[in-house]
Amino acid sequence: MNYKSTPFCLLIAAMLGLAPAAQAQSELRKANKHYENYEFALALEQYQVAVTKRKPDLQTAQRIADAYRLTRRTQEAENWYAKVVAMPDRNPVNLYQYAEMLRSNGKYKEAKEQYMRWSEEAPEMAERAQQLIAACDQSTKWMQQSPVAEVKHEQSINSANFSEFSPMSYGNGIIFTSDRGLTSDNKKDIYGWTGRPYLQLFTAQKDDQGNWKSPMVLQEVINSQYHNATASAAEDGQMLYFTRTHLVKKRNNVNPDPTSWVKEEAVTEYVNRLEIFTAKKQSGTWSNIQPFIYNKVEEYSVGHPALSADGKVLYFVSDMPGGQGETDIYYTTRQADGSWSEPVNAGATVNTAGRESFPYVDKEGKLYFASDGHAGMGGLDMFQAEGKHTAWTGVRNLGYPLNSPKNDYGIMFDSTGNSGLFSSNRDAADGTDDIYSFGNLQRPVVLAVKTLERKQNEQKRNIQVALPQVKLVVAQKNLKDSTVVMTNEGGQYFMDGRKGSTYSFQGSKDGYLNQSVQAVIPETAGDTVQVALLFDKNEVNKAIVLENIYYDLDKWDIREDAAAELDKLVQTLMDNPEIKIEMSAHTDSREGMKYNQLLSERRAKAAVDYLVSKGISRKRLTAKGYGKTRLVNGCAEGVQCSEEEHQLNRRTEFKIR
Repeated sequence: MNYKSTPFCLLIAAMLGLAPAAQAQSELRKANKHYENYEFALALEQYQVAVTKRKPDLQTAQRIADAYRLTRRTQEAENWYAKVVAMPDRNPVNLYQYAEMLRSNGKYKEAKEQYMRWSEEAPEMAERAQQLIAACDQSTKWMQQSPVAEVKHEQSINSANFSEFSPMSYGNGIIFTSDRGLTSDNKKDIYGWTGRPYLQLFTAQKDDQGNWKSPMVLQEVINSQYHNATASAAEDGQMLYFTRTHLVKKRNNVNPDPTSWVKEEAVTEYVNRLEIFTAKKQSGTWSNIQPFIYNKVEEYSVGHPALSADGKVLYFVSDMPGGQGETDIYYTTRQADGSWSEPVNAGATVNTAGRESFPYVDKEGKLYFASDGHAGMGGLDMFQAEGKHTAWTGVRNLGYPLNSPKNDYGIMFDSTGNSGLFSSNRDAADGTDDIYSFGNLQRPVVLAVKTLERKQNEQKRNIQVALPQVKLVVAQKNLKDSTVVMTNEGGQYFMDGRKGSTYSFQGSKDGYLNQSVQAVIPETAGDTVQVALLFDKNEVNKAIVLENIYYDLDKWDIREDAAAELDKLVQTLMDNPEIKIEMSAHTDSREGMKYNQLLSERRAKAAVDYLVSKGISRKRLTAKGYGKTRLVNGCAEGVQCSEEEHQLNRRTEFKIR
């Protein structure tokens, strides 16, 4: 530009126009430097200034979106990913991240649309996209069901605008992690990733009324100047296992987040890696800080220690080579000499291609952990595994509202085994985590449903055989929604349920009478509850023997055990309101013909009267006594037979008329 020949007003205008652009470029350089150093909170401060002066290009928009995601500010991340996916030449992975943020914000319908777009642009990810779409549908169902627990925000433990997470038992209270900062002036450094102080360990106790008192920072020998987090104390309180984060120069994989693991491209010379340390309590003071023998900070992270109740097994998390995914759960067992065995991966039932972290073992030996690889509601969800060490038999989502669309992790139980604490960022717009309590937990249980057909074998005895492909309408008590499923070729169907809940099953199959059953799952139930539906063919004039219908000698009153069997017939008649039946009673050959005939008629009438008392119309019922005229074997009068053989003749039957 020729400044001498330019009018003064135009020169001023040009300078004013160039200054904001130059300033924006300067802010952008600062932001990018922070971003590349994993200082995402600091980067966002600079990006926010830069974008007010200059429209962001694709790289800038994507970095802003990523920075909001990595600082768990999911609403802002959603907004920026929406901008990124509308830009030309953007990577399909942005559709995935956009869907993830929508899911984390509880927008399951919109998330499904973006997962579908992602699968179309990245066909190799189609299977994963379908899994995530199914997870969205399942999450919607969970949120419509009755809550599995009562959840409460523990305000007295938590602090405003800071994170508190991963509570664990510690004496009569808890030990947990927070970035609220320490009181001494030399411990107020800010961590650029979050824009808050470094993570440190705190403890909290309850007062006489059961309320949490103000947390106290753990003594300085434990809390070093960098991150200290996720601790687990031995039951006797004399040994503490905890996580420290260290800066390591040069690396082959990336693990910069001290609270979790995030897979990002390496751009700087240093990385945060996690190590486990132990401390011993001597004369009431923690000392003798020692590194865990299996730390290998030059190559990978080891963190999130969790001791079993008996102190014999230590679970932890690592991204060491040879795992199932980004981070896996491992365990080691204490040897006779007090040393720890070589770590073993907990296996593919627990670990996935994603992140498994924050393990916890309850008093019964059940493993709890957080994962974004198993089907969940969004972010990290909490899961329970049944089994032991590497022999886990199943993994179950803990359900809503313990889990939410946001990150939920770090669960622990109190002495009752049905209540406790966990961590979540569900209520924080700024991405910070808080500790929540839960009570009246309905623990998961597997409902193993069988559909069976009642038949008679050649010996005239009732047998039960698998009835495949039965349609079941499944509903939970007090909920309007129901689910329609089909049993497999073996007449089986498995579903997740909750202890303390009641479920109804209505079964139907062409050629068979409809059947229904209600399953009340007690709080004391085992890990699996069997539910059976017994079907009879819908055939006219075919006798169906009701087993366990017994009468006292020479009497016809309905006994309590007989009433239980007749109640099943009541349900069958209610499930099939169009049928009419003949109720018949039979005797064995002993005693005279007239006596047996009269006795059988009275017993048949008593059975009919009982059905009527339960609400069945008498018009649908006929009572018939056959005495000893219809023996099912050769035990006629004068023939020597066993009591068991005579019992086959002393039967109660019904048949459709």
